[in-house]
Amino acid sequence: MSGKIHHHKSKPANHVPKTQPIEEMVQAREPDVLKAAAAHPGMTEDIALAFLTRRDLPPAALEALTKNSSAMKHRRVMAAIVSHVKTPRHVSLPIARHLYTFELLQIALTPAVPADVKMAVEDAITMRLESISTGERLALAKRGSTRIAAALLFDKEPGVMKAALVNPFMTEVWIVKAIMSQDYTPALVGEVSHHVKWSLRKEIRIALLTNDKTPLGRVLAFAQSMSAPVLREVLATSRLNAKVKEYLTKELENRKSYQLNLGS
Repeated sequence: MSGKIHHHKSKPANHVPKTQPIEEMVQAREPDVLKAAAAHPGMTEDIALAFLTRRDLPPAALEALTKNSSAMKHRRVMAAIVSHVKTPRHVSLPIARHLYTFELLQIALTPAVPADVKMAVEDAITMRLESISTGERLALAKRGSTRIAAALLFDKEPGVMKAALVNPFMTEVWIVKAIMSQDYTPALVGEVSHHVKWSLRKEIRIALLTNDKTPLGRVLAFAQSMSAPVLREVLATSRLNAKVKEYLTKELENRKSYQLNLGS
């Protein structure tokens, strides 16, 4: 016996065998194993996409995947990383800038994507609107989310603006905001004032009355459909032009005279 004491290094509990197949690693539950799987050089597009369907992935594994060149050369993998609920924002948002417009749109329309990521993606799309073709803007107006369609209400191309008005996600609130905005276009005001759906909404009619580009014939029709208290409220706004203000004042006076005659 030599008397020497031999110290044996014990394997840590989270040791990942280098020979473990990646197909097994991506099925693991241990965070360290999942992180190692994400960094594995054998990561293919199909394995990565299947891996990213797991909602329990730790942020460290997702971040490791973004540094794996074998995986990140595939655009579908990039989009899936941006969409993943656990991807850290400092990781997902820079990747989003490298995606195509309609890849971003798909993310914006995916229900499971976190709200702040959706907003960032929508902002990225709206920042591109001036640089993309009319055809692309038309497609976005038809298929885009509410905020994207709302941004296209200001488009100079009438076809794009009209498509945004009939977007299935469009709401009354955004149309009122557009009409009240300083960036509105006369074409938008004219279209909304005759629109079969939106011209019937009370709040939109009020907004149109305060816009000096609303056709006078429509102003008269809207005013006749409103109650006296609403008309008085509209009259209080400073945005009315003199002709509309004069008409609304006369309308209220005529109603008052009519009521007095009925009571006499």
